[in-house]
Amino acid sequence: MKENKATGIFFTLFLCYTCMKLILCFPNFQSSLQSLNLQGHFTFENNEFASIDFGNQFHYLPSAVLYPKNVSDIASTIRHVWNLGPASGLTVAARGHGHSFQGQAQAAQGIVVNMESLSGQQMQVHMGEYPYVDVSGGELWINVLKECLKYGVAPKSWTDYLHLSVGGTLSNAGISGQAFRHGPQISNVRQLQVVTGKGEVVICSEEKNADLFHGVLGGLGQFGIITRARISLEPAPKMVKWIRVVYSDFSTFAKDQEYLISSKNTFDYIEGLVMINKTNLVNYWRSSFNPEDPVQASQFVSDGKTLFCLELTKNFDPHLQQDDIIANNIDKEIKSLLSQLSYIPSTLFVTEVSYVEFLDRVHAAELKLRSKGLWDLPHPWLNLLVPKSKIQTFAQNVFGHILTNTNHGPVLVYPVNKSKWDNRTSFVTPDEDIFYLVAFLQHAVPSTTENDGLQYLLNLNKRILEYCEEANLGVKQYLPYYTTKEEWRAHFGTRWEVFVQRKLAYDPLAILAPGQRIFQKAISVL
Repeated sequence: MKENKATGIFFTLFLCYTCMKLILCFPNFQSSLQSLNLQGHFTFENNEFASIDFGNQFHYLPSAVLYPKNVSDIASTIRHVWNLGPASGLTVAARGHGHSFQGQAQAAQGIVVNMESLSGQQMQVHMGEYPYVDVSGGELWINVLKECLKYGVAPKSWTDYLHLSVGGTLSNAGISGQAFRHGPQISNVRQLQVVTGKGEVVICSEEKNADLFHGVLGGLGQFGIITRARISLEPAPKMVKWIRVVYSDFSTFAKDQEYLISSKNTFDYIEGLVMINKTNLVNYWRSSFNPEDPVQASQFVSDGKTLFCLELTKNFDPHLQQDDIIANNIDKEIKSLLSQLSYIPSTLFVTEVSYVEFLDRVHAAELKLRSKGLWDLPHPWLNLLVPKSKIQTFAQNVFGHILTNTNHGPVLVYPVNKSKWDNRTSFVTPDEDIFYLVAFLQHAVPSTTENDGLQYLLNLNKRILEYCEEANLGVKQYLPYYTTKEEWRAHFGTRWEVFVQRKLAYDPLAILAPGQRIFQKAISVL
């Protein structure tokens, strides 16, 4: 606790120092920004929204917000900051839909680029043997889905929540239950348009400017702002069979998941969840379990127990289902796959929903939670990547001892195949062929009790991280949050020097993405 307070005081003093430099050295920076020849515009007041994100824990107010109409507006702004030099203290952060957790899309006393202002740019779907869509970096994935479905196609890989910007998820990774087959979203990109920290607009791909292309993907916004992306597509299904089964033993649960992601004939989506002493299904926002349904409630309330739920889907086309033979074959295929699993037979639940309804399932729950005032709460999320060889030890200690309930939000745990990830990107994974995503997606309800509230959940996250470190599990953070360069260096490991060299090449003044707290402007990145 003292360490966290000291870190906070240091960062606050640094911000005050930066702000004073800005005021003393560049008192007319506002007029200098207004003098830029832009199609869009800046705002300098009422920008409180840009100091708020989904995590709702850090709130750093920018000096200006840019509403760009085109890529040139972004490039001109960054180039202007670049020309001012390191003494200005100005930094620039790209903000998509504001779904970051620890202020990563904020820029204290700097400039926030509202990327959604670019979302009106036309999407272009290209059909053919290898279809793709060209889309603005500020566009939301839900809009990409709806546009692509007009042509009967869709992106291959998703996140669980679709109301996120394209540039935002590609700057991280973009992981969901399709990643075991298609890899994360960053493995399904053909080309990017990027504005670097020098204000240069660069088209990059595996064939052209490949170092920047790979660096930006999973690069946490450190090397450039993604302004346009070319995303690979595949034929889209109309409907999905949505299946849920429950386990009481983690070893069996994990073994079945590993079997499914390694099988040639398998499901189209595979994710697991942990339920410990779970009594409040209303907070189970990630899925569409209906707490008013007594049958479902009796299956998924885990009061006094630890249970593991496996979610699966199988895509199908209802027009083809008119053929009884095809329909029977699909049902037989699902039955055959399920027969290889060792779940509790009485917990099998199967339903049919549209492809869009399944992919957008979290948004439906979001609307309900918003109506109850339960969405805009602090979200101290913790996302970990755990090597397969350590997942049993991790589960035994974290799910068996440290975590006492999952009533603060869902806890995901599912494996992915490293062969589907490109190690040339900036994203860091454990060094094993299979690793697990373990996501603690918690929210803090205001409370007066010791075992609730934001500080309780932050302490819980700290305990989990300290255990992983002490047990030497080789865990990596997804959507990482660190406060010192030493921690970042340890996170990247042997890839740290490559990360630094890319920073020197594409953003040497450390103008971009200050909220990640990896590099500081006017201070050597080395």
